[in-house]
Order: sequence, then C-alpha cells, then structure tokens
Amino acid sequence: MPSTPSIILAVFAAAAAGLVGAFALMKRTVLAGDVMSHIAIPGLGLAIIWKINPLAGGGLTLLAGILLIWHLQKSTELSSEAAIGVIFASSVALGALLIHSTEDLVNALFGGFGNLSTGEFLFGMAVSIIVIASLWLLRHKLIIALFSPELAASANINVNTANLWFLLIFGLAILVSLRFLGALLVGSLIIIPAAAARQLTHTLGYFLFTSMALSVAAMLIGFYVSAAYSLDQGPTIVVAAAAIFILSLFKPKK
Repeated sequence: MPSTPSIILAVFAAAAAGLVGAFALMKRTVLAGDVMSHIAIPGLGLAIIWKINPLAGGGLTLLAGILLIWHLQKSTELSSEAAIGVIFASSVALGALLIHSTEDLVNALFGGFGNLSTGEFLFGMAVSIIVIASLWLLRHKLIIALFSPELAASANINVNTANLWFLLIFGLAILVSLRFLGALLVGSLIIIPAAAARQLTHTLGYFLFTSMALSVAAMLIGFYVSAAYSLDQGPTIVVAAAAIFILSLFKPKK
C-alpha cells in the first residue's frame, strides 16, 4: 500500500479535483481539465532534461499556458475551448519532442514520480487546501459570472478576472494530482466524478459535496485495488471513477 502521507495527500488532491470539476461542469468547460493537463507535458520534459523536480516544470508550463489561454480568450474573442485547444495541440507536440526516455514518458503521462518527500507533501497539501478554500470563498462570484454576465456586471464583478482566477485554481488542481495520475489521466479525476455527481444530485450544495466525495472515493478505491492486485495506480483510479459514473446512471429519474 502507498505510504500514509501519500494517501492523505491523495484524498485532499482528489477533493480539490472534484470541486473544480463541479464548477467546470457548470461552466461547461469540463473537458478543459483533460486538455489543460496536457499543457504540463513540455514542463515535465524540460524538468527531466534539467534533472529537477518534474512537478515544478509541469507547474511552470501550466501557469504559462493558463495565462496564454486567458489572454487569447480575452483579446481575440476565442471561446475557452478554442483557446485551450490551440495550446493543447502545441503542448503535446512539444512534450513528445522533449521526452525521449520511455520510462520518463510513462511517468509523465500516467503518474509515478518517485517517493513523496516531506516538502512535496506539505506543498501538495497547501495547494489542495488553497484550491478548496478559494472556490468556497469565490463560489458566489463564479456562479453569478457563470450564469449571468449582465448580473455580474451590475454587481461589479469583473468576469475576465473571475475567469482568470478560475483558470489558475483549475491549474493548481491539475498540478497537485499529476503525481498520482500523470498528464494523460489527471483530467479524468476532474471530469468523471463531477458527471456522476450531476446524475445523483439536484441542488448546488449537494452537487459540490458529492463531486468531492466521489472523487475521493475513486482515488481511495484505485489505491487499494492497484496495491492489492499490482496494477498501475493511475489507470486503476480512473477505472474506479468510471465504474462510479456507470453506477450513477442507474439512479431512478424523478
């Protein structure tokens, strides 16, 4: 089984991903999580080449990509999906050129960056808590900006600034889960639990909580099954999340 610090961090990272996924689903940019995670690939490749912590490199390119996406969206009137798509295609191609080792490529795509150090644990916990707390504090502004830009303007809420904050929080949620799932699969922990929660709930509060809970459940089930049967951790977590979503489809419709 993974170490206790790894399990604790995984729980907080999954909760952060589930909460971000709920807001992304409401914003109808849930697939952005899958695409944005690929922006980290060039940074992972550069970090491997320069022999520094891969997550540090991934975080830097995520930040650069987020700022570029926000700028393109704001200044060119591109939709979020179009802006993210442009950066996504470039990132995947550049990452493939930079990462030459098969083992390093597998780690970058599917997770597994070695043992968790004390510093990485503390950083990951801090980032997870920041993501959860920020979304809780900004929830009203984000929801108003999401559903009614006109109402947001009348309430002196800057929609562009709200979008930037959400993208930054989105990127942090991706970064903290990269260790467990890798760039290829981390978006799944944002997409799938939120989709399952939407099937199971009808009020906003329950939806947000359920999305977090299902994400944590998928992470813990994946940890247990992968350890018990010597399976790859990242794919097992995603399969667990997919199983939860399939089960959610059996809920009777009212």
